[in-house]
Amino acid sequence: MKKLILVRHAKSDWPEETEDFDRPLADKGLKDAMNMSRFMKSNDISIDHFVSSPAVRALNTCKIFNQTYQLNVSTEDQLYNPSERNFESVIYDLDDSVSSVALFSHNNGISNFANSISEDIFHFPTCGVAGFEIDCNSWSEFDGAKKKLLFFYEPGKI
Repeated sequence: MKKLILVRHAKSDWPEETEDFDRPLADKGLKDAMNMSRFMKSNDISIDHFVSSPAVRALNTCKIFNQTYQLNVSTEDQLYNPSERNFESVIYDLDDSVSSVALFSHNNGISNFANSISEDIFHFPTCGVAGFEIDCNSWSEFDGAKKKLLFFYEPGKI
């Protein structure tokens, strides 16, 4: 069994003259990311590895989660402005020693991908988190594997 956790970046700001890629987190985003990471850790949600979009708001969300988890972090360009196929490509590249991974990315891609692998209807709020159990031993088996929603957390409801 593998576990896939999808995390939409926390609330961002958009200062004047700032490119989309370089948008920072807003104060609310910083607070939500810290609260969500602590909530997940206190509820024994184990994660082996973090993979983040390199965009500032996603990577900073990942770094805040990592203050709680203390894991290896990698970035993947395909998680910025992603399509559903981008997520699958990142998943197929994961090492099979990783049992549980959290991917930090953006809407609309993250909501679309979650909806493509689940019967549930998702629209991720900022810093929303969905966890799935993937019935496979290798990430290369992801596409054909049975997927089950384990949890869906929203910052305003934890």
